[in-house]
This record gives sequence, C-alpha cells and structure tokens, in this order.
Amino acid sequence: MKLSKLYSNKSDQFSAINFNSGVNVVIAEIRLAENLRKDTHNLGKTTLGRLLDFCLLAGRDKNFFLFKHLEVFKEFEFFLEIELSDGTYVTVRRSVKNASKVSFKKHVSPNQDFSKLTNADWDHIDIPFETARTILDSLLDFRTLKPWTFRNSLGYLLRSQDEYRDIFELRFTKHVHWKPFLAHILGFDAELIKHYYEKEQELEQIKTKEQTIKDELGGSVEDLSKIEGILLLKKKEVEKRTLLLDAFDFRSEDKDLTKKLVDELDERIALLNAERYSLNQNRKKIRTALQEDAIFFNPEEAQRLFKEAGVLFQGQIKKDFEQLIAFNRAITNERSGYLKEELAEVEANLKHINSELNLLGKKRSETLSFLSETDVFNRYRQLTDELVTLRADVTSYERRRVSLRRLQELRAEIRTLTEERGHLQTQIETNVENQNTDQTSLFTAIRIYFSEIIEEVIDRKAVLSVSPNREGHLEFKVAILDEHGNETSADDGFTYRKLLCIAFDLALLRAHLNYKFPRFVYHDGVFESLDNRKKEKLLGVIRTYADLGVQSIITLIDSDLPKQTEENTEVFDSEEIVLTLHDEGPDGLLFKMATW
Repeated sequence: MKLSKLYSNKSDQFSAINFNSGVNVVIAEIRLAENLRKDTHNLGKTTLGRLLDFCLLAGRDKNFFLFKHLEVFKEFEFFLEIELSDGTYVTVRRSVKNASKVSFKKHVSPNQDFSKLTNADWDHIDIPFETARTILDSLLDFRTLKPWTFRNSLGYLLRSQDEYRDIFELRFTKHVHWKPFLAHILGFDAELIKHYYEKEQELEQIKTKEQTIKDELGGSVEDLSKIEGILLLKKKEVEKRTLLLDAFDFRSEDKDLTKKLVDELDERIALLNAERYSLNQNRKKIRTALQEDAIFFNPEEAQRLFKEAGVLFQGQIKKDFEQLIAFNRAITNERSGYLKEELAEVEANLKHINSELNLLGKKRSETLSFLSETDVFNRYRQLTDELVTLRADVTSYERRRVSLRRLQELRAEIRTLTEERGHLQTQIETNVENQNTDQTSLFTAIRIYFSEIIEEVIDRKAVLSVSPNREGHLEFKVAILDEHGNETSADDGFTYRKLLCIAFDLALLRAHLNYKFPRFVYHDGVFESLDNRKKEKLLGVIRTYADLGVQSIITLIDSDLPKQTEENTEVFDSEEIVLTLHDEGPDGLLFKMATW
C-alpha cells in the first residue's frame, strides 16, 4: 500500500497533491523576514499528516481541526487515492459534514479525479463508519497485521511532532492495547501476550471480589471448620430447647394460646431480633470505621517538636505533609460521608425494629398474662428467649459460612489463575529468548536495519531490545552506544529520539517488504535540529529506502534544508517536491484561505 493522490471537491481552496512511489517532499518556505524567528508558521505541513489520517478513517474527535472549525470545513469532501499491493487503486471519499459515511471506488489507473462522480458510479456509497473500516481493511489486505487492522499500524506510519515523544508507545492507549500489537509486528508471539494481559485482568477481578467478601466479614476471617463446628453446636442447642418446649403439657386452652404465641408473635419477634442483631453488628463496624478515619498528625505540632529538637521542618517537607494530609482528608471525608449515610439508615431501621418489638412484646405479655403466675410458664418464657437468641446466632453463622465458602472458592480460583499466568510468563520468556537469538528472525532483521540507519546518520551503533520484566510484561527499549560499546544517554534528547523514531519506522517497513504490509511513512519536520552532515546522511538513508520500495513523505522548513557544498545544486529533484508552501498570503497555505 502506497499513497497516490490527495484532493478535495474544492480545488480552489485545496490543491491536489500527487505522491510518487519514492521520496515525497513537502517544503515550507519562509519568505517574509518577520516570520524567520518564529517557531511555528501554520502553513499546513503538519496539518497534511492529520488530513491523511482523516482520509484513512480516523475516528471523530471534537478537537480535530476539521470538526473544531466545522463552519469553515463543513462543505469539504476529501478524496485519497491509494495504490494497492496488486497495482490497482482504490479511492476513499469522506466528507466533513457527514464524516460517519464513507464511499469507495476501485480503479486500475492512477491520478483520477472523482470529485464530480455521481453516487451511482461509486462501488460503495455512504457506508457506515465501522463497516467502512472493515471494507478498507479488506481492500488493503494487510494479512501480516491480522488479527489487528490497518489502523493499528498508523501510529508508526504518520509521525507528527507529538508522535516523536516515544518510539514505541502509541499515545492515548493502554499497554494492553499497543504492546501485543507491537510485539506482533516485531515477530513475537502476540497471542501469548494478549492471553497474559487477559489472565492478569481476570486475576485482578477475582482478587477484588475476595477483598469485598473479606470487608463484609469485618476483616475477621475465621476458619471455615471452626464456623461449621460452632454452627453444629448452635443447631443442637436449638433442637434441645425446642424439644423441651414441646414437652410442656398445658391444658388445651393453654396449648392453643401457646401455639398462637409461638406461631404468630414469637416467630416475628425472633425474626426482628435476628435482624436487630445484624444491624447492631453493622453499626458497630461503621462506628469503628469512622473512628479509624481520624487523622492525628499535626504538621504545626510536628514543626514545634522538630524545632525544639533542632531539626529543620520547613519548606517542601512541611508542604508535602500538608498536601498528604489534605489528600487523605479528602478521601476520608468522602468515605466518612458514605459511612454516615449508612449509619443513619441503620439507626432508622433499628429504631423502627425496636418500636415494633416493643409493641409485639406488649401484645405477647397480654396474651400470656393469665399464665404469668405459674412456674411452668416462667420456665417456658426463659426457654423461648433462649431459643430466639440461638436462632439469631444460627442465622448469623449460616451467613458467615456462605461467605467463607465463597471465599474459599475465590482463593482456589486465584491459585489456578496465578499458576496459569506463571505458565504464560514462562512461555513469553522462551519466545522472546528464541526471537532474540534466532539470526533469521524478523526481529533480528529489524534491529539490524535499525542499527545500520543510526550508525549511517550519527556514526554510532544503536541497540533495539525487547525483554520481559519481573511482572511478565514486555519492555521495548533502545540505546545509543558510544565508541566503546557502552550505553549512553544520547537518546534522551528530543532530536535523537526523533531520529530513533524515524529509524525504527523505516526498519520496520523494510523488514516487511516481502509481507502484506504498508509501504509508506510520513515524517513531519524530518531534519529539524539536526546538523548539516546528519541531514545529508539521513536524506541518503531515506532515498536508499525509497529505492528498496519504501514510500517516504517528509515535511520540512526551507531553513532546515541541508546546505549543499556545490553552488547551484538543488537538494531535491523537482519530481520529489510534491508540495511547496510559503507565507506570502493564502495561496501559499495548504488550505488557500484565511487562517482559521
């Protein structure tokens, strides 16, 4: 895949750009003296990369310049002609106003203008966005990227100034998203890495559930066998007291009243007592938590003590403690708020239950008033109270048993997942070692090309390395070596980091020339901050790679051009310069209109 042509339906405001298959130069000329000292010129060389990304179906972003200035661009339609691997072409049409709809047209000849083409002549017209991505992915046929799509590779193919910040990590993405893909295109087993992240995420979810149950148990996790034993004894006591109650021989009238008492009143009382017991336990835990949330450290008091001891406690130390206390107090206040709300709810429930229990107790007392003088009934009442308490205990322990059994199940799952993760980590380490030592591996080729480019430009060797860390995650690193082969910190500067990005992108494309893989790359401000000799060397590398089949689109300001040693010698051939921008009015801008 290479880029062939970019144009719009408004040729008077956006001129067509025809790309060649090799080196493509977008040069911005600063002709006005007052602009020579400016850092930015807003001529459009960087905007071109963003526009290419839009035509390659970037998602809608309200901060993207086309949508941020919708009133200016809403009538624009853009057309990107792409050369496919079989030598045919596909043109992508995407409008700004209706950016979620995309059209496609396949053709055999390049340099077409479909801006006036009727809808009936398009192969696919106004396709929904996600479906359009799928269609374009199928047309490009980047089999080497599977199961990822062409969009995943664009972070390494469309480098603006912001994309030079990191060689490997794509911006705004998590490690779980970009690391498996990067490992894949470097020749490592990405499936192992994907499964490792999935297993890690699953393990984290199980551990969260485990902690939730532990919190519900109040931080006290007893042995399940002990709970089973206590529960067995409690149930035996319930049975024993139930038999004693059943053994009382009252008159039939007394039995009817007693049955009514047990069935209607005591059953409700037992239920409420059990609920009250649970609420009291919860209230106790909440009050304990609220007390534990207090912050007892006082920076002012600490300052006084330190002063008496002759130790300095000023400036950043005091500020750090105060910030820490403020941070913890914010968290504590929020948590205390939730706890106080829950405590208020518990108190209200307890009040309601106590009120109902008082009414039931009064009714129970009235029902049994005529028996109150008998010793038998005193014994009955005592046994009933004991039975109510025992049943509440049984209910509480049964709940704890359920929680503990679930806790055991979760811990078994954690052990299994941890073991499976360990096996995956071992497989990843073996795969990485094999790719590092295999002289014929894709990764070996990429790291050789990478080092050759760096050595050609700055006369230093560079090492590209991939290795798993202690957590099992891959670490991608580069290092520039000195003349003795020792690692230096040269790659910490922005200029060298940009050079490393360019070298990595080119090496990646060259290593995949025999695969179904993209063959173009866009580098913004390619020569910026390099000295003259390094600019010449880098341009030589770019031309060499163009001869191998890598299409390079580079942008630069004329002041960044390499200085030629011979007079009247042009740096670029006329066919290499595909777009010239300048600051002498709107005609010199990418969009020939007033700056928006």
